[in-house]
Amino acid sequence: MKRSVLIAALLVGLAPLGAAQAQDLSGQRILQRIDTNGDGVISKDEMTAVRERVFKRLDRNGDGVIDEKEIASARQAIKDRAEVAQARVGNRWRRMDANGDGKVSEQEFASSMPLFDLADRDGDDKLSADEIASVRKLIAKRTN
Repeated sequence: MKRSVLIAALLVGLAPLGAAQAQDLSGQRILQRIDTNGDGVISKDEMTAVRERVFKRLDRNGDGVIDEKEIASARQAIKDRAEVAQARVGNRWRRMDANGDGKVSEQEFASSMPLFDLADRDGDDKLSADEIASVRKLIAKRTN
């Protein structure tokens, strides 16, 4: 769900982040996901629990080992997600090119905020907490 929130914030334009900020946010997200007792650090036990979950996810047939077929399946799933992401980037780029010249100007880029417009249910050019929550729910449904 936290991944959905970040995606929504970035797409809606609520969180224009620099590279350093994005790296910090990623570290914070990782900490929040793994630090199950909320003490602000990742213990070896917490990391062990994560690795157990990853192992179970990779061991698709549940036989207690990860074989080449399961790794090939995981690699293919990664490739499939990458292809979908590439297609989405291309589609978004084409939609931003408002004048159809094959280029996206700074103005076209800045004015293209379809998720913001979708979330702004009352059309006041501002997002309330309720409107943001609605977008989060929509994105969570699509990513799960």
